[in-house]
Amino acid sequence: MFKEFRDFAIKGNMVDLAIGVIIGAAFGGIVSSLVDDVFMPLIGLLIGGVDFSNLFIVLSNPDNLPLPSLAAAQDAGIATLNIGLFINAVVKFTIVAFVLFMVVKGINAMKREAAAEPVAETPAPSREEVLLTEIRDALRAR
Repeated sequence: MFKEFRDFAIKGNMVDLAIGVIIGAAFGGIVSSLVDDVFMPLIGLLIGGVDFSNLFIVLSNPDNLPLPSLAAAQDAGIATLNIGLFINAVVKFTIVAFVLFMVVKGINAMKREAAAEPVAETPAPSREEVLLTEIRDALRAR
């Protein structure tokens, strides 16, 4: 059983998958930082100083507590609809989806190029091979 598992884990596809997962996690961290720290502050600045990380709607505030930020609302246990966090998630998804689209498009283009390459034709049989084939066929016919 251990030998089978070792053979399975060592196969090239499994190693490739593990590397892909690790790179994907690192890419996700980069995209999160890009969206949270670069894109959303710039977009917020362009549309009038909106801080998307604190954009929320209070669903229930029975004690009428002042809620200057989303963190304050969550600490107070107030139910909120976190629109800003949702917008951040949509932007992150869009970036990742676009990058994956470009990767798949590039792979498909390489596959089309490989398919378009002319297949090497097998050379015509030599005179000796033709003669030997005729001799073989004549012997079979007897």
